[in-house]
Amino acid sequence: MVEIGKYNSLRVVKDVEHGLYLDGGDKYGEILIPRKYVSEDTKIDDMIDVFVYYDTEDRVIATTEQPYATIGEFAGLQVIDVNKFGAFLDWGLIKDLFVPFREQKAKMQVGKTYVVYIDIDEKSERIVGSAKIENYLDNVPPMYREDQEVDIIVAGISDLGYTCIINSLHKGIIYKNEIFEDLYIGQQTKAYIKKVREDEKIDLYYHKKGLKASEDLSDIVLRRLKDNNGVLNISDKSDAALINEEFGVSKKQFKKAVGHLYKQRLIKIENDKITLL
Repeated sequence: MVEIGKYNSLRVVKDVEHGLYLDGGDKYGEILIPRKYVSEDTKIDDMIDVFVYYDTEDRVIATTEQPYATIGEFAGLQVIDVNKFGAFLDWGLIKDLFVPFREQKAKMQVGKTYVVYIDIDEKSERIVGSAKIENYLDNVPPMYREDQEVDIIVAGISDLGYTCIINSLHKGIIYKNEIFEDLYIGQQTKAYIKKVREDEKIDLYYHKKGLKASEDLSDIVLRRLKDNNGVLNISDKSDAALINEEFGVSKKQFKKAVGHLYKQRLIKIENDKITLL
């Protein structure tokens, strides 16, 4: 059975000038895949892996292009147009993803990126996006252990920190005072479970605790040194507030990172500065 908004493996049943027709079953009949999306040696009865969706004229069509997300997934997508019906987001296909106003938390603006959930309207089978991601999260208990690695998508930024989607199932937060680099809306990366609270809200670390975290921060310190002609006017003896202002970490974290570089004989540490060797 063909699934709209997902990948399907379909059999070639007809070869015409403008493309190939695939077997869409009793419900969809023959589904066109334009010639530009298939290789020249494709023939009748071959099976092709395709993404099936509605084109700009609301016809069921197939493509070998891959959207940034499919039905049931989250993605950070950029708005390229807004009209009286809603917003249109670039999701990697010729036809843009439509987000009606009723599925927007605030009116979307051209050029901005929003995290949306890709859904399908059960009545029309039209593929739509929803920025009301909370409706699709936290529906199962968060069964995570401390320090567990998880996949995240950055969904929001506030003074408190970064709101993230965890494993496409839950919402969590990375606090700004516990991270030493900027994240952006729609960024897909890894994080680690810090705590699942009694109310099932989830706190995250962006870097592992211990040695791995200090190694990650060491890379940032080293890069900052190279960008500043080999000298930083800060050291492990500097005031904790200055260290936090410069790197967004505690003095203890900074000392571990600097110590890691020192043991590798990459830097010289003085009272008020670090020098690249």
